Amino acid sequence: QVQLVESGGGLVQPGGSLRLSCAASGSISRINYMGWYRQAPDAPGKQRELVAISGGVTNYADSVKGRFTISRDNAKNTVYLQMNSLKFEDTAVYYCNAEVVTTRGYSYSYWGQGTQVTVSS
Repeated sequence: QVQLVESGGGLVQPGGSLRLSCAASGSISRINYMGWYRQAPDAPGKQRELVAISGGVTNYADSVKGRFTISRDNAKNTVYLQMNSLKFEDTAVYYCNAEVVTTRGYSYSYWGQGTQVTVSS
């Protein structure tokens, strides 16, 4: 069993910053990648959008390049998302995602419970 626990969401004014954290715990042998997705309140079909991912390579959505930075602490099985210059359109529930190889040798994709980020004046 593997759990992802997120923290760091909240209410921030436009132009402000937030830092999200996601810690993975449980029967972990290896983590192939960790990343962040978000679900905007008006997203068609409640689709989750990739924000940033860190694995063999690091990728960002075009909408966040230059403003968001993803980083990992592999010793702590933790991924961070530093969000600067936040805009109204960054308002969403942010979900952590990780591909984990368990101690039994199986690979699964896990999701966190989500953390709300609201950008409002």
